[in-house]
Formats: sequence, structure tokens, C-alpha cells
Amino acid sequence: ARDVTPERRQEVRAQAADAGLDVVGLHWLLAKTQGFYLTSPDKAVRKATTEYLKALAQLCGDLGGGVMVLGSPQQRNLLPGVGYSEAEKYAAEVLRAAMGACADHNVTIALEPLGPAEGDFMLTAESAIDLAKLVDSPHCKLHLDVKAMASEKYPIDVIILDCRDWVVHFHANDPNLLGPGMGEIEYGPIFAALKQIDYAGWVSVEVFKYEPSPEQIARQSIEYMRLMEA
Repeated sequence: ARDVTPERRQEVRAQAADAGLDVVGLHWLLAKTQGFYLTSPDKAVRKATTEYLKALAQLCGDLGGGVMVLGSPQQRNLLPGVGYSEAEKYAAEVLRAAMGACADHNVTIALEPLGPAEGDFMLTAESAIDLAKLVDSPHCKLHLDVKAMASEKYPIDVIILDCRDWVVHFHANDPNLLGPGMGEIEYGPIFAALKQIDYAGWVSVEVFKYEPSPEQIARQSIEYMRLMEA
């Protein structure tokens, strides 16, 4: 993030605007970085992580974005000797210290629960809300991901309804790693629940397989979601 010059930020923002696109925000915030960890017992690492989140908030705002989705399981999983409640305390400390920068740049960090296949910290929407409550800021909210919710014990639409006061961003996908409507998940109840809670944020398609092509996946996903939303 720090390597992106002010000139480059302006250039990218202008390119998006010229193409008629909105920059929603940033994702994979800590992936492929060195020295940052959300739940580290090392105070210096936690401080460095906070400072990097502040830099990301400025980048996000400079690009015109408003949401930073915090997934990055490899930078939050429990470290040896660190219990869950201790890790949660460390994560809250890191995030709370970044809230001022988020407010300054009108950016919200959206905590992303991920299933047990991805890690062992913040596996459910409920646990993400618990962490957000510890942070206690309007700039720390919740991101929901369909693939991740499919690993929970509750129906996806019920989870959405229970999270009505917290969710600010949403990923549409499937446990088969493709887009909405391309696997086992039925999206009718999902869009009905989003409508019931008056969700006004973005629904972004996140896939991890790109066959037959990204363009085809995007086209099919949009068509299917419009059908489900009708």
C-alpha cells in the first residue's frame, strides 16, 4: 500500500471513473505481506499491523473506496500458545487503534468470517460480531460470504437476518468455488433475506475457479442474481 504513490492513486481513481466504475474498496488486506499479524502476542507486530491498516485506509479512501474486507486467514490464525480469547483481545487492540484513520478517510473495516477449511479464528458471523463489539466503532462492521456461511450450522438466510445491524458488504459465491447459481446454493432465500434487512451495500461475486472464463462467470453471475432479486 505504501508503494502506491499519490499520483498513481489519482490515476487509478480517474481510470475507474472514466470507465464508469465505482471502486468499492480493498480485500486480502494482509495477504502476501511480511511482519503483520492480527492476533500476534508480539506487541511490536500488533503495532506494525495497526500502522499498515491505517495506510490501507488512506489508500482505500484515496481510490474512492469505502470498505476494507478483512479476511487474510494466514495472518490471523491462532499461533502456538495463544488461546482464542487472548487472540480476540489482540485483534481488537489492533483494530481499535486503526479506527481513527478509518474515520478520517470514511472507510469501514468489514470483518470476514471464514470456514474451518481456511483457518481457526473468526469462523462464524457471531464470532465476527463479538470482535466488532470489542472494537466498538461504527467503522468496524461485518462482511458476509456465502461460501463461508455454508459451513455454519444455521441456514444462510437466518444468519443474514441475525446480522442485519452489522453487515456492510457481501460476497456471492458457492462452496464449489464458482459463482452464484453455479453450484448447490439456492440464492432465492438469500436475496429475500437481504431485501428483508434493507441491505443497501454491494453484492460482489468472489470466485476461486475461472473456467470457462472470467467474462463468462461474470455474465452468468449477473444474470442469475438479477433473476433471484426480481
